[in-house]
Amino acid sequence: MYDFDVLVFIGRFQPFHNAHLKTINIALQHSHEVIVALGSVQNDRSIKNPFFAHEREQMILNSFSLEQQKRIHFIHLIDVNDDEKWVQQVKDKVADHTQPSQKLGLIGHFKDDSSYYLKLFSAWKLFELDNLENFLSATDIRNLYFNGKIQADSVPLGTMNMLKKFMGTVDYQELKHAWSASHQHTSL
Repeated sequence: MYDFDVLVFIGRFQPFHNAHLKTINIALQHSHEVIVALGSVQNDRSIKNPFFAHEREQMILNSFSLEQQKRIHFIHLIDVNDDEKWVQQVKDKVADHTQPSQKLGLIGHFKDDSSYYLKLFSAWKLFELDNLENFLSATDIRNLYFNGKIQADSVPLGTMNMLKKFMGTVDYQELKHAWSASHQHTSL
């Protein structure tokens, strides 16, 4: 019935947006299960990585039906500045959720230079996608967000609710202040 047993989708999802949503929907159409590999799982919030792994999981899961949620699994990836070690980390964590006999694939598209990692998993078939949502960028969404705006037409309801809730926190105010300070220096 499906082309794959498991498709792996790697990203930071900071935040989860409509192009990510479409990618997982496509993955669910072609694979029995989807493993979402959450990158940059860190202990501290930053302008680039404002959301913890459990918050990103909620953004994602709240964007799907209960039936779909049962087919979505998560692994957490820490940043490693060594491609071989990082690839091994991904493979090891995926192996914890799969069987050797299963047909695995990697889903994604070559957005820019940062997408080179898609070529590092030669043992997995690449399910390459075209650009979705006109090059929608989480960076652009974050910049608007830290400027006090939510790009409602670019994020699913699960993300929208999380972003609104997070705006009321001290963490958001601190990140917004840090973002403003960093953007004042770059515009001088």
